[in-house]
Amino acid sequence: MPYEREGVGLFVDGPNMLRDEFDVDLDDIRTAAAETGRLALTRLYVDEHATPGLIQAAEARGFEVIVTSGDVDVKLAVDAARFAVEGRGDRLAIASRDTDFKPVLEVANDCGLRTLAIAPGVSGRSDALRNAATASITLNEAEDDN
Repeated sequence: MPYEREGVGLFVDGPNMLRDEFDVDLDDIRTAAAETGRLALTRLYVDEHATPGLIQAAEARGFEVIVTSGDVDVKLAVDAARFAVEGRGDRLAIASRDTDFKPVLEVANDCGLRTLAIAPGVSGRSDALRNAATASITLNEAEDDN
C-alpha cells in the first residue's frame, strides 16, 4: 500500500520524557513536532507500569498509545525505522533523551527524511541525538536550537 509521503511521524519515549523532574506534558511535545509540519502519526510508547490516567490523557490528545512489556526502546525504534523506510512521511520526530535512538535518526536521514530530536530540557538533552538530527528542540528552554 503506497503512503502519501507528507507529514511528521512523532514517536515519544514516554518513560524518558514524562518524568516529574522535566515537567513536560504531551501538549508541549505535540506542539513542538507540529511546528515542523502536519502530524501524520503521533505515538506514545509506555511500559506496562503506565497509569490508566496517562493512557487516557494521551488518547484524549490524539496519541496512539503503544504499551510494551518492559523497555519501550526496541518497539519504538523498529516502528520509527519502518515509518522512515516505508516512506510514510517526510519528517520523523523522536522525543527522547536516549542515545539509543541515534541509529533510527540516521536511517531516517538516509531515507531522505528531515529529522527532529525533541529533548525534555537541557539536563535531559542528548548531544548524540541532537547531532544526528537535522533539527532539534529543547523543551522548557527559552530558545530552541533549530
